[in-house]
Amino acid sequence: MKTFLSLLCVLGFVSLNARTNTQVPPNLFIITIDGIRWQELFQGANEAILNDGSYVENTDIIRSLFWDTDTLARRKKLMPFFWNVVASKGQVYGNRVYGNNMDVTNNYKFSYPGYNEIFTGYPDSKFVPNTPVLNKNTNVLEFLNKQSHYHDSVVAFTSWNIFPFILNEGRSNIPINSGYEPIAEEDSQVVKINQVQQLFPQEDNTRLDALTFIGAKNYIQAHHPKVALISFGEADEFAHHGHYDKYLQSMNQVDRMIAELWYYIQTDEFYKDNTTIIITTDHGRGFKTNTWTDHLFFIKGSKEIWMAVLGPDILPLGEVKTEQTIYQKQLAATIAELLGFEFTSEHKTGKCLNLPLKGHNRFERQDLLVQSR
Repeated sequence: MKTFLSLLCVLGFVSLNARTNTQVPPNLFIITIDGIRWQELFQGANEAILNDGSYVENTDIIRSLFWDTDTLARRKKLMPFFWNVVASKGQVYGNRVYGNNMDVTNNYKFSYPGYNEIFTGYPDSKFVPNTPVLNKNTNVLEFLNKQSHYHDSVVAFTSWNIFPFILNEGRSNIPINSGYEPIAEEDSQVVKINQVQQLFPQEDNTRLDALTFIGAKNYIQAHHPKVALISFGEADEFAHHGHYDKYLQSMNQVDRMIAELWYYIQTDEFYKDNTTIIITTDHGRGFKTNTWTDHLFFIKGSKEIWMAVLGPDILPLGEVKTEQTIYQKQLAATIAELLGFEFTSEHKTGKCLNLPLKGHNRFERQDLLVQSR
């Protein structure tokens, strides 16, 4: 009998290991929306700015689209998918009304340092302007690209054309399509996308978000990368030019594109039930009516950001109202950890976020994935 029981235990252990070793490594999509304030995300359109004719071309029309006296209804008008699906099925952080804070920790509070902090976990003290300067810091995407299950399966599509330098495309060996750069493929769909892109002024640093999304989705459908960055940039451009109406419309458009991407994920066997999405921003903006257009270290509100996470292993807590402060520098380690890795580099990085997961803790998941490699 003892021999029989011992045999059953051995068979059970072998069976468990077999299931573990054949576990399909998870996928991850990272979506950034440049310069989106937490105020609009959590509270919807700001009435004072909405009624200011210097920021809105036609107040009546924009009010009909995005205004409601109820805060919850108002934010759903602006970003319906985010609040109906992402918040109900995932976790949302950064509503400072409840003391749930998320902060940038770099000194500068603008895009290059912000994206560096997101992807390297390192709030570099060195000043680097929003110009084509190659980033010396190792980022989490190139780290993942070196792992066996993710090698040659990491990609980035970005509206802003400085990303190839922030992510150091030459060193990281990640395909990065940015700005109005043609997509380097020759199928008929890509040819059409490239032709449309050529119709727009090439001197702009930021491509239309719709073109970024179309190119990204086409690539995702054709190649099924396991890790993808899609970075939108129009909202920040509209804000800098004082176009609050277009800023709101851009947010609403991005929300629709994220909804389309999520629907595709849920209907594609490669991604369904095995893909997590992280949505965040690179910096905040001024919180006053006369400072919302700008952001820098001396403009209050510039450090105030937010994030959301949605996926099969994410406990659906919705809008998190716990008093706490989390940091942008924690995202790189969290991105790696959600795929079962500990992000390491030549610089010190922020610790991964303690995201509540379904049915198991992060260390159990990491152990399983380490075994499957």
